[in-house]
Amino acid sequence: MQKQDIIITIGPDGEVSFTIKGAKGKSCINETKFLEEALGGEVQEREFTAEYYESGAGNYQSSYSGGEESDD
Repeated sequence: MQKQDIIITIGPDGEVSFTIKGAKGKSCINETKFLEEALGGEVQEREFTAEYYESGAGNYQSSYSGGEESDD
């Protein structure tokens, strides 16, 4: 299995962004699904890097805003 790294950045305003390196193709989205669910906010932006489109490793960066908790 190829090594994968997830770099997580939390800004002073609470915005969370992360970049994944080492996931092949579109699998990087599946590899970070747990982060999307844990953060609970809306994806503000998803930016795919050049490596995402190569047949090797797929990398991308996402940014999230803090989600408001609901009583549902």
